[in-house]
Amino acid sequence: MLRLWTALWVAAVLVCRAAALQYPSDWCSWRGSGLSHESHPRDVEQIYLRCSQGSLEWLYPTGAIILNLQPNLETSPKHVSGLHVCIKPQPYSQGSHVYVEHSSDLRLLLRDEDQSQGRVHCFNLAEGSLFVEAVPQTDISRRITAFQYELVPSQGPGAHMYPYLHPSLVTCKPCSDEEVLMAVCSSDFAGSGSFRGVVSNTGEHFTVMVTLDRLFHQKSKVFEWSAARGQSWSGHIFIPAKCGVQPGGDEYLLTGAVHFGEAWLGCAPHYQDFLKLYTQAQKAGANPCQIDTN
Repeated sequence: MLRLWTALWVAAVLVCRAAALQYPSDWCSWRGSGLSHESHPRDVEQIYLRCSQGSLEWLYPTGAIILNLQPNLETSPKHVSGLHVCIKPQPYSQGSHVYVEHSSDLRLLLRDEDQSQGRVHCFNLAEGSLFVEAVPQTDISRRITAFQYELVPSQGPGAHMYPYLHPSLVTCKPCSDEEVLMAVCSSDFAGSGSFRGVVSNTGEHFTVMVTLDRLFHQKSKVFEWSAARGQSWSGHIFIPAKCGVQPGGDEYLLTGAVHFGEAWLGCAPHYQDFLKLYTQAQKAGANPCQIDTN
């Protein structure tokens, strides 16, 4: 339950808008210190970031920060309503509570004591901004609040398998033909390979080692080339626990999204089934893109 004095404080700040405004030079990340407000512990800073991903690092938290996030491109209200903000605290992050703020109302998103777990938390961008409130401390010298953020579409390749967007709505159903063809083109990664084995199981998701014989594209270097392993690509893929995995020799088309440096599985039909589908679509001129399947 939000403390009354906090609610009144937020309301006063948002009505008068007397807080300092900060526009970082790179529009993606912000790094600042609460020492400049140590004599005014009720100060609230407004920060505006316009980027699809970035970070915040607040040294010696004092007062509060309102973090306003927007995409780096002009978008329609409909598109914005389809975006989610996901934040992942650093293991050393502490010293503040994180709320979602809208029209002076606060909803607790992440407690100070839970940040060391490094768990991802998401909310719809249309719900409002992030309100980061410093926890009153007699000694702030060792407190740092730090987290990464991403703006994630609620629809698109791999979204149905990312458990932090819609925890109760994760679906493991096979993708449709149209979804598979789109996924191989627009996903953060796409290739063909096999599941080698489960590395860990948190109860929420599996971490699975995969080997790729073909890598059509990848957004970041989540898969590494290894000539010592039979000239293939290898890496880890994350899969919701409810979906399960069957390690073995079967070859799959592996597509998905990269969140906070982690590859999450999206559409994954058997590779031979994908080849038939791709060949048929190619003959009909219905492929969203061209890839080298040889």
